[in-house]
Amino acid sequence: MTKEIDLKKILVIALSFIAFTTTGAANEIDKRRVLSINEMQRDHVLTEMRALLSGTQNILDALLREDMVAVARYARPLGMGMTHKAEDHLKAVLPKEFMQLGMSVHKDFDQIAIDAESLKDPKHTLRQLNESMKKCNACHAGYQIRVEKPSTQSGTHPSHDHHLH
Repeated sequence: MTKEIDLKKILVIALSFIAFTTTGAANEIDKRRVLSINEMQRDHVLTEMRALLSGTQNILDALLREDMVAVARYARPLGMGMTHKAEDHLKAVLPKEFMQLGMSVHKDFDQIAIDAESLKDPKHTLRQLNESMKKCNACHAGYQIRVEKPSTQSGTHPSHDHHLH
């Protein structure tokens, strides 16, 4: 039972940290680098981020149950197999550093799946998730998304900014 309680404490702390780091004061000046992309590219990036977040939550839930088979099952689709030809259209518009950070997160999930199956050590997986989440936090702290206005519009519709939160 102590092991389960320790994992629950870690989960609560991790989720509290995520909530704290993703909210900022309303009067702060946003100094993050702007990624100016079109609506389709924005949807692709945000869909992938949501899948990573949801998958991470599923992994944490499996860790609470010490179900390492489920950990591997949830981690595997978040690995390099998640990347596909859609990234080709992003390479031309997103900074190299942003793409490298994203690819390293996918590689992390491949390793998490491998290690979950072979080592069956929840604490090792938590350490791996911690390192990967640092990359997520660095990305969200360093970048924001703004949708560029389509050049075909006459300017009669206001542009809406969308940010990474």
